[in-house]
Amino acid sequence: MAESVYRVTEVIGTSSESWEAAARNAVETAAKTVRDLRVAEVVKTDLTIENGAIKSYRVRLGLSFKYEGND
Repeated sequence: MAESVYRVTEVIGTSSESWEAAARNAVETAAKTVRDLRVAEVVKTDLTIENGAIKSYRVRLGLSFKYEGND
């Protein structure tokens, strides 16, 4: 098996609907500019509250992607 190297970077997605939608937004947005995404790990979830109601859901993800080789 060939050896591989991966990088992990954190992104934060937001949504007014749910944590799942916030995570989806983060992954879909990152996938537009980062190739070969492999794993998304939920690092933290939180939400913002305004006037006693949930305003937005936020998810911090650790996204990993593979470094490209020369072969």
